[in-house]
Amino acid sequence: MKKSILFIVILILLWQLIYFIFPNKIYLLPSPAEVIIAFINVLISGDIFIHILTSLQRVLVGFFIASFVGIISAIFLGYYRKIGDYIKPLIEIISPVPPIAWIPIAILLFVLCNISSYFIVFLGAFFPVFTNTYFGVISLPKIYKNVADSFEISEYVFIKKILFYFSLPYIFTGLKIGIGMAWMSVIAAELIGAQSGLGYFIQINRLLLRTDNILVGMILIGIIGFILSKLLSLIEKIIMPWRRE
Repeated sequence: MKKSILFIVILILLWQLIYFIFPNKIYLLPSPAEVIIAFINVLISGDIFIHILTSLQRVLVGFFIASFVGIISAIFLGYYRKIGDYIKPLIEIISPVPPIAWIPIAILLFVLCNISSYFIVFLGAFFPVFTNTYFGVISLPKIYKNVADSFEISEYVFIKKILFYFSLPYIFTGLKIGIGMAWMSVIAAELIGAQSGLGYFIQINRLLLRTDNILVGMILIGIIGFILSKLLSLIEKIIMPWRRE
């Protein structure tokens, strides 16, 4: 972690050094000093916090719905394989379509409201969660099922106490991929079809040719995405302490 921070600092210093060595050149991108000043001004104005909270609210709602539906459906289809053989091919056909391609349909169905953003986030997060959970379910060794049948354990208890816990590492892998996809999806949705959020903030500043503010928005997107990923990793360690190493 320290090496990564040091590497980033060195890149920023080299970036700034170019502006000191060639001060009279016309650059398409602002210098790090200009970005820092813009960052401070944006924070002082306070409007950016509304955009951050709006984006977070959209991504969390869509992500939680996608996670719930993805985990439940994957466990069901993975356990009842005969039903899964009919439905999973349909999911595999839809999953390669990027969430951004659904934005025109989302706008037509839900107009420019939060529901369209929830829909795009749902599509971005659902498939990683479903795919990884499904793989975890079908990876369960048959001996577990045979032992459960020998002790006459009910299907409900088997799914809840054995299948679910066995699949937890796969589920969290899907969740960590899903939260990244959800965050990227909501920004893409806000760039095209929203009136608020960090994506909207970047789009407005693009029209105003404020590249310093655009970079501020991009930095905030990266920082928040990193925090969301680390929070999921922390939750994973709490729920599965045996995997902390």
